[in-house]
Amino acid sequence: MKKSLGSAGELFPQSVFIIASYDEHGVPNAMNAAWAGECSRHEICFNIGDHKSTANIVKKGAFTVAPADAAHVVTADYFGIATGNKVNKEERSGLTFTKSEHVDAPVIEEYPLTMECEVTEIQGDEHGARIVGRIVNTLIDESILGEDGKIDFGKFKPLVYDAAHMTYRVVGEEVGGAWDAGKSLM
Repeated sequence: MKKSLGSAGELFPQSVFIIASYDEHGVPNAMNAAWAGECSRHEICFNIGDHKSTANIVKKGAFTVAPADAAHVVTADYFGIATGNKVNKEERSGLTFTKSEHVDAPVIEEYPLTMECEVTEIQGDEHGARIVGRIVNTLIDESILGEDGKIDFGKFKPLVYDAAHMTYRVVGEEVGGAWDAGKSLM
């Protein structure tokens, strides 16, 4: 028997993306955004409220996205609960922010995967927006690559946000091959 939950949302885990940007003075900031994802092979899309990062991205037209991993759950959560309007997150986190070679945004060196993005579309303004960015470059630490040269999620251990339980989880085990598991029904 199924139970009706009405218009309940946030039932499925969401990616934990750390979005980094510079303000008008070149001070880096990072925020945790769960309402985000890859919206095509070469684009990132996210919904963002009235945050320092929103204003930064609208002004600079660039950002980086680092999917959080288990090794950085503390700083990932910190980036979501602290506001860059009151604290310098770079200093407080103790992480290393360096200038991207491809966009006007910082790369957080300790995070093993970073997508460098140029803004292509903004629906809204610095007080809240849906932002789309084109991925112009991706940086990956070789320690999370498999023998085939592709990302190994067992090594990477990316986080997802479980809103139903207000917790972070690690992407789990492989359960079947994409475009393969369903072939038995053909």
